[in-house]
Amino acid sequence: MSPPRRALLRTLAAAVALTLLTGVAGCGGDAAAGQTTELRYQGSVGQVTLPELAADLGYLGDVRLTWIGNVTGGPQDIQATATGQSDFGGAFNGAIVKLAAANAPITAVVSYYGSDAQTFQGYYVLDGSPIRSPRDLIGKKVGMNTLGAHAEAVLKTWLARGGLTPAEIKQVELVALPPVNAEQSLRQKQIDVAVLGGVIRDKAIAGGGIRTVVTDYELLGAFSAGTYVFRDDFIKRNPETVKAFVTGVGRAIEWARTQPRETVVARMRDIIAKRGRNEDPSLVAYWKSSGVAGRGGVIGEQEFGTWIDWLAAEGELKGQRPKPSDIFTNRFNPFVDGGDA
Repeated sequence: MSPPRRALLRTLAAAVALTLLTGVAGCGGDAAAGQTTELRYQGSVGQVTLPELAADLGYLGDVRLTWIGNVTGGPQDIQATATGQSDFGGAFNGAIVKLAAANAPITAVVSYYGSDAQTFQGYYVLDGSPIRSPRDLIGKKVGMNTLGAHAEAVLKTWLARGGLTPAEIKQVELVALPPVNAEQSLRQKQIDVAVLGGVIRDKAIAGGGIRTVVTDYELLGAFSAGTYVFRDDFIKRNPETVKAFVTGVGRAIEWARTQPRETVVARMRDIIAKRGRNEDPSLVAYWKSSGVAGRGGVIGEQEFGTWIDWLAAEGELKGQRPKPSDIFTNRFNPFVDGGDA
């Protein structure tokens, strides 16, 4: 065989090998060749996020997470994504609607938290508090993790349903507090009501001396409340990476949904210990569920439509009202239409 022919065959063989490798990289949760495999993100103190769980379970393929710090509220998290400080962030869907309505170039891709009979966000007072109805909150202080997000939207929905006028609702003072400080602020009577959710809520209840006024689950039923977003330009450049992320998070949701609670808690404890951030792992002992309603984090149109309607009624959306389909997509989620990852 002539040298030129051998050279040609070697080139063809290399090309075939590269094609096969690229194909493998695009399967099973891996990012395609040429697309980023690193995702910068913000975490939560003493807790394990679904992407962190997915990474530990091996569900992200060759996509790796790079922790850049912790965040206390969703609006801050998605703002960091919108400005390019992080690659993905998560927030209450109403906060995402507001950012999208302000022409932020972001798209929601998978649900990551919600409310159900086990996991919900509640409004709590001390046992001796006279607060029991919406009208009792006039002139009182309500502590929540961040303003303009889930806790405020649910609270104002409850107050409006309780017959309070817009002027009366404005007399309820909202105070932003890190979630880990809310219980202490309530017990020290620095606030009248504390918004507590998930493991932080369960730990506070276990300490006794507090009672529920209302919960988002009682008010709205089971629903997914928040989603992870990416910048539109990131999605355009790295569609397979986004698909790997969404698939991994969806698989982690279903893994946690189907495993014994003790198995999930043990895994989360291990993750906290391995990441070495000098955290108290006691919160994860109270974990019960992610609260995500849709299988694999599939996003339902009503999960944005509800808050678009509410924000419009509140006068917080300027200009044309956005459509849910303008804000989220399920195209990266293999669980859509009953599929499997």
